[in-house]
Amino acid sequence: MFEKVLEEIKKYSTVIIHRHSTPDGDALGSQIGLKHIIKDNFPEKNVYIVGDDAKRYSFMDGSTMDEIEDSVYEGALAFVLDSGSSHLISDDRYKLAQSTVRIDHHIYCEKINDIEVVDTSYESCCGLITELALECGLALSPASAKALYTGMVTDSGRFRYDSTTSNTFRLASALLQQEFDLNSVYSQLYADDFFFIKLRAQFILKIRFTEQNVAYIYTTKEELPTYGTDTFTISRGMVGTMSDIRGVNTWVNFTETEDKVLVEIRSNKYNINPIAVKYGGGGHAKASGAAVADRETAMALLEDLNALSQGE
Repeated sequence: MFEKVLEEIKKYSTVIIHRHSTPDGDALGSQIGLKHIIKDNFPEKNVYIVGDDAKRYSFMDGSTMDEIEDSVYEGALAFVLDSGSSHLISDDRYKLAQSTVRIDHHIYCEKINDIEVVDTSYESCCGLITELALECGLALSPASAKALYTGMVTDSGRFRYDSTTSNTFRLASALLQQEFDLNSVYSQLYADDFFFIKLRAQFILKIRFTEQNVAYIYTTKEELPTYGTDTFTISRGMVGTMSDIRGVNTWVNFTETEDKVLVEIRSNKYNINPIAVKYGGGGHAKASGAAVADRETAMALLEDLNALSQGE
C-alpha cells in the first residue's frame, strides 16, 4: 500500500508535513509521528511540520509548528495528513511542492495530491502512519510511538468507538513495544482543570432533544464569549457531553460565530456523513462536521438528523 510513498520519501531531501486546521490529537499525532519516523530513518533529510497552533493539544511533545519560507517548498515533497477535503488543510502552500502525498482515513471526497492513500478501515490517520512504518520496515522510536499512540487513542475514543478493530490493537501493540510513559499520555489527555469541568456542566444543562431523541446544543454568537474559552473548545470539545445519554443515538453541537454556524455531528448507530456532505461538510460515517451559513440552515440539518432517526 505504501510502496510509492516510500519511494517519494527516499527521493526528496526536504519533506514538509501538513494536516487539517484546528488539529485534534490524530492530526497532530500523525504529523509529529511521521516527522520522527522520517528523521529517525533518514537523518540527512530536512523535515518540517506546518500549520496553525496546537491549542488544546499543545502538551504533545513536538507540537510546536515550524515557520518556513515559501522557498523551502521548491523541489520538496509535501504530505497532507488526516484531511478529507482541501479546504480543511492548514497552510495551502503544499501546492508549491514538487510532489505531494496524502494519507487519510476519512471518507473520500476529492483528489487532492499526486499520490493518495485513503483507507476508511483505519480508526485513525495515526494507524495508517504506523502501518506505513511497519510495512516499509522503518524503525519506530519512543518519540514517534508516543505521538502515534496519542492520536490513535483520541480518534478511537480510548478504543471505544466501533471503528476500533483487531487491526487497531495490532498497531497499538507495535507502538507499545517502544518505551514511553503511557500514564503521561492519558493524564494529559483526560485530566481537566476545574474550569473545564464546570464548563461541561453548563453545556449539559443546555442539551435539548428532537421528537426522535436527537440530542443537540445550540450556542449563539452572543453567548460564545461568556464562556471564557476558544471556539474550538466549545464546538469540538463540548459535543461529547451528549455521547452517553441512554436512548440517544445521534447528537449534534451547533456553535454560532460571526459569519457561520459550526456543526459537529456524532452517532453510535447511523451513518450521518451524507447529511454532513449535503451541508458542505464531511468526515466519517459516525463522526462528521460542517459549517453552515445561519441558524435556519442549522435547524434544517437538525431536522434531517431527526428524519434519519425516524426512518429506521
